[in-house]
Amino acid sequence: MDVAYTYSETLVASARVSWRLEDVLGSGDRLDFSAPFLPENLAHTATLPTLSASERLTLNQLRGYSYLGLFGLVEEFILPFVLDHARSRVDAEDAEVRALLQFASEEAKHIELFKRFAAAFRQDFPTEVMVIGPARDIADAVLEHSQLGVALAVLHIEWMTQQHYVEAVKSASLEPLFKRLLHHHWLEESQHAKLDTLIAHKIAEQLGSSEIQQGIADYERSFAAP
Repeated sequence: MDVAYTYSETLVASARVSWRLEDVLGSGDRLDFSAPFLPENLAHTATLPTLSASERLTLNQLRGYSYLGLFGLVEEFILPFVLDHARSRVDAEDAEVRALLQFASEEAKHIELFKRFAAAFRQDFPTEVMVIGPARDIADAVLEHSQLGVALAVLHIEWMTQQHYVEAVKSASLEPLFKRLLHHHWLEESQHAKLDTLIAHKIAEQLGSSEIQQGIADYERSFAAP
């Protein structure tokens, strides 16, 4: 498989788009609950005939909360997956090791960012909101699958993040803090998608045909309908 990017290039790009948590969501920032959090083509609330305009807005915000909750859940298994892969590549070229460790550091930062958002949401939303979990148990269940299967599932999610932002979020009028969060998340995920591609390729290189087929089967099961 030929790819048009390298570990060295992603390191340079990561440094260029790097941000701090305080640049996105500071401790005193408050969410504006008069504005939608998600664009309509992701929220799908505008045409619900049984809800008032106010109720549709609330549902949009709840879906925004669950959207980030799911990303936070995913980051919980991406982080140990990347760290395990980085450990196996500790003798690789310097740029590869540094890029993988930077990848892990940024995923840890994203987990903290999503926790800050959840706290800001709960501060002003009138009722308690919960998401599926515990995240650690779900991460453990995902990581039981083959490395290639997990790598492909992670890659799918990373590229989905890119598509959602570029095609739906970028041009939408949304709650300013939430949109800023999605923008900064996208900046770093655009490098992660490249690194995930390189990781999946490296794992596949070391496998036989039957192991590759097993990895693909694990990936397909990850997104199979219940």
